[in-house]
Amino acid sequence: MKSLRTILLSLPLLAALPAGAAQPAAECLVPSKPGGAMDLTCKLAQKALQAKPGAPRLKLSYLPGGIGAVAWHTMVSQRRAEPDTLVAFSGGSLLNLAQGKFGKASPDDVRWVAALGVDYGVIAVPADSPYRSLRDLVEVLRRDPEKIVIGMSGTIGSQDWMKMALLARQAGLDPRQLRFVALEGGGEEFVAMQAGYVQVVSSDVSETALYTASGKVRVLAVLSDKRLTGAMAGVPTAREQGYDIVWPLIRGILMGPDVSDADYRRWVQAFDRIESAPEFAQMRAQIGLYPLALTGDALTRYIRQAVVDYKRQARQFNLVREH
Repeated sequence: MKSLRTILLSLPLLAALPAGAAQPAAECLVPSKPGGAMDLTCKLAQKALQAKPGAPRLKLSYLPGGIGAVAWHTMVSQRRAEPDTLVAFSGGSLLNLAQGKFGKASPDDVRWVAALGVDYGVIAVPADSPYRSLRDLVEVLRRDPEKIVIGMSGTIGSQDWMKMALLARQAGLDPRQLRFVALEGGGEEFVAMQAGYVQVVSSDVSETALYTASGKVRVLAVLSDKRLTGAMAGVPTAREQGYDIVWPLIRGILMGPDVSDADYRRWVQAFDRIESAPEFAQMRAQIGLYPLALTGDALTRYIRQAVVDYKRQARQFNLVREH
């Protein structure tokens, strides 16, 4: 198979970027600690953009805090116009935005560049767990909801909490009866599970794939509308096990609100060209993401509607903060 360098050199992926000598490094901000899906999102962008003479090298920086809130507020208050600063976002970011966790923020407060793929929720346990199906887990939660400690990224109202809350409600339980441990990012969830601090993790395919490959994790269910391909092909959906829960989440890149139209278009065009190459599909699949290619205006429309949909869902659990 061709090397990534050969592939990218054969395509005019970054023709819109300034020509000439090597450009200073662009930056991709990861709004979490290393090891989670936000990290993977920036690394996918980095890998896809590398090896083009004269193009910016994408360096990664980590800015955890508030499940994306610190990175969001940094971009909209201090780094609004930086032409070569990208930020990873996910459906979890949009859910927080919909709930008012980013303050009086709206989708129009930043510029949406590209969706790199779609991820799906999972519910996972250690490989040696006695729970071998979603039904096994639910039966124990019904008998004694405090027996099981669930690791999640974020606090009450986060997407990981929402996934378990939807499962609890379908099982006839009050989600607030469940015991959760709030962690900062997917990497911490699996560290906590391997250490025995939590018995279940509410996570996503891309984060979980890092650990299933080592044989340390068993996925009880994927929250997709049908069986997934790839590494999760053998895992049943929640629907197959009697629980109608589907949780897709977008993963992508945004920029500050005052970035010039020219710089914004430059990055949109770069990702348009990258995502049209078949080799990008291979890179995306390697980190557990599935196809969703939206950029620029089309992505912005998608985001606006997604925030409306998340807000409607969050109101079912009285989670929306009105400002």
